[in-house]
Amino acid sequence: MELYHPQLMPYLESLVPERPAAMQAMEAYAQQTNFPIVGPVVGQFLYLLTRVSGARRVFEMGSGYGYSTAWFAMGVQANGGGEVYHVVWDAELSRKARDYLAQLGLDSLVRFHVSEAIEQLQRTEGPFDIIFNDIQKEDYPRSVPLIKAKLRPGGLAIFDNTLWHGAIFDPNDHSAQTEAIRTLNRMLSEDPDFECSLIPLRDGVLVARLKER
Repeated sequence: MELYHPQLMPYLESLVPERPAAMQAMEAYAQQTNFPIVGPVVGQFLYLLTRVSGARRVFEMGSGYGYSTAWFAMGVQANGGGEVYHVVWDAELSRKARDYLAQLGLDSLVRFHVSEAIEQLQRTEGPFDIIFNDIQKEDYPRSVPLIKAKLRPGGLAIFDNTLWHGAIFDPNDHSAQTEAIRTLNRMLSEDPDFECSLIPLRDGVLVARLKER
């Protein structure tokens, strides 16, 4: 399903400042291999959220080869330093991320883990300022209680692909992933502990702020 006017995303991309050469190489690799990265428009949005929130500790659940990690790390670096957790199952993706982030001069800020993301978050000491979730979609709902426990008050939970290529609008689509995303969107919208908004950028980005208790 085509979610947007065909000129929208190219126009938004034209407004994103030019990226470093290594980041452009990451974008080119995604295009060549059809690897699903967040892209420059959402990346710039993640950087902005990091800067506005003053985040110094970020945990990524499902980090790919480090593209979104780079945006978070640039934001953390600009905030005065801190740490970004890059967590991915695949050792080769972790190796690629190390290489790219070293080229960007950001690797000293990143903690690399080859692990299942929910398990890694469970055993990592919080709190975090931002937790970004891009794992298997059917696991989104069950990750919410743990994310809530690991966020600082006022921290941000960010979920990618929350429009799921328009599948959530199809009343005949009851696949596990589609139903999980529907459940997540409703769950966070109705949770009194969160303030949230689903931003219709790319494939949908849900941003939820944990209220101060």
